[in-house]
Amino acid sequence: MAREATASKQSNVMPSTGAGEWPRVLGRLREELGETAYRSWFQAIHFERIDEDEAVISLPTRFLRDWIATHYADRLLVAWRAENRSINRISIILDPRVGASRLSPEGGAAVPAAAAAPLAVAPAADPQDNGEDRVQLFAPLDPRFTFANFIVGKPNELAHAAARRVAEACVDPAGVVPFNPLFLYGGVGLGKTHLMHAIAWHTRLHAPKRKVIYLSAEKFMYQFVRALRFKSTMDFKEQFRSVDLLMIDDVQFISGKDSTQEEFFHTFNALVDQNRQIVISADKSPVDLEGLEERMRSRLGWGLVADIHPTTYELRLGILQAKVEQLGVRVPQKVMEFLAHKIVSNVRELEGALNRISAQMQLVGRDITLESAHEVLHDLLRANERHVTIEEIQKKVAEHFNVKMSDMISARRARVVARPRQAAMYLAKQLTPRSLPEIGRKFGGRDHTTVMHAIKKIEELIATDHGLAEDMELLRRMLQG
Repeated sequence: MAREATASKQSNVMPSTGAGEWPRVLGRLREELGETAYRSWFQAIHFERIDEDEAVISLPTRFLRDWIATHYADRLLVAWRAENRSINRISIILDPRVGASRLSPEGGAAVPAAAAAPLAVAPAADPQDNGEDRVQLFAPLDPRFTFANFIVGKPNELAHAAARRVAEACVDPAGVVPFNPLFLYGGVGLGKTHLMHAIAWHTRLHAPKRKVIYLSAEKFMYQFVRALRFKSTMDFKEQFRSVDLLMIDDVQFISGKDSTQEEFFHTFNALVDQNRQIVISADKSPVDLEGLEERMRSRLGWGLVADIHPTTYELRLGILQAKVEQLGVRVPQKVMEFLAHKIVSNVRELEGALNRISAQMQLVGRDITLESAHEVLHDLLRANERHVTIEEIQKKVAEHFNVKMSDMISARRARVVARPRQAAMYLAKQLTPRSLPEIGRKFGGRDHTTVMHAIKKIEELIATDHGLAEDMELLRRMLQG
């Protein structure tokens, strides 16, 4: 069903008829498939023309084109024939130019999540080039990874600001490189790749003629070895040394690979000499990368080295809130707070947890609650299970109620600190094997009768105060996992 259009094909074009039918065809598909499927797969389709009895539409990536052709071609034809009985065939062609204008990643709008994987960035293509080698060579760009979708907080503000500066310089006609290279490093899932994709998208949108390469260090090594094997190293060198922006992800992979390091070293120098921008990411800073030659570590630290620190609770909560808006689902604030407290390893795992409970709601029809979230994520939460201590309880309660840790053991009796202290005593009894006297000693040497009073008071309040009951349930789940 899917095929490429040829340049020599003569067409009997009826744009007015096709253009009028197309919105109605899409309307039928939206009604039949539902909003989620429609937004995921059909938002990037572009109407091309009608050639006699054949309707021609285009998509920006091979993946989308092949998926639509395989899964939805028959439905498309039925919907179109309902509008125009003369249509007997549908041709789905590839037109990468559609992606740049219709996906609009820089604005963060209307990017189907399912289209994320196949979109690739490459140097400006020759019109006669079919693009096959470039699809194999250059890594895909995710349309969701833009500056508009990046949540900034203290752990990543330097890296974000540096990435924006580089992106702006890449599209500046003056071509002034602020720092070269930009070296981003941090743990898995903290946003390094997101920022690199955002730089590429910004460049692609505002300076489409600039030549951009983004790929992993592993892919760089693979292509270099392939060039050696087929005796095409000159082509390899020319391809990588003629770009305006080179981005290498996970450079730690070439540690210990002497030949690849040698080629990368010369590529690096050639681009810097030409005032071409380089952006590199790794899991460690240049000085801590083992297996790299000293001269390579020195080159990598030439420009700006920006660390992306582990996320804070506030940043994780902000990421979840932004993700919820993108998904268009309603998630109770208490559930988001629960996830932000419990999923602390990385952003990917955090977003994955949200996707799981969102899918549960959409596919099974269950409301999202603390209980259902805990049930759906039981395996993820169990992986983080550990013995709860009174110190942990005091810290979590203090954070939740916005009081000082020192208030847990102080003599202050004001309700604003007394109630959280009582709540912490209650949870200590519920979640630890400690006796009442032991709990009392952890709370500033208080008597066991004071602990008993605190437990009884919280039990009474839980029965009548719905808000406090929710707070205690949230804290319990966060601490227990």
